[in-house]
Amino acid sequence: QVQLVESGGGLVQPGGSLRLSCAASGSIFSFVMGWYRQAPGKQRELVATISRGGSSINIVDSVKGRFTISRDNAKNTVYLQMNSLKPEDTGVYYCNAHSVDWSERYWGQGTQVTVSS
Repeated sequence: QVQLVESGGGLVQPGGSLRLSCAASGSIFSFVMGWYRQAPGKQRELVATISRGGSSINIVDSVKGRFTISRDNAKNTVYLQMNSLKPEDTGVYYCNAHSVDWSERYWGQGTQVTVSS
């Protein structure tokens, strides 16, 4: 079992930045890590994923060029750097860890991000 705890969310004005962190209770070395978000009234959607070694990154088009995902396996932590935030980025951001075959999957409790003037 791995517990994931997100932090770093909050209220920010359009154009601002936030850095989300996801700290795991155990080693994340064997897991693909990702960030998902859920806007009010919408389904949870993928934002970004990063491979176990960090060499392969997938970022959805809606945030490409503005968001960056990274990981520090030594600290069991994954990050999401969010720049040039827009109101449509508002939502609850969830951290996910899963094995390559998805036989193991874990979710954090989420952190709220609100982009508003």
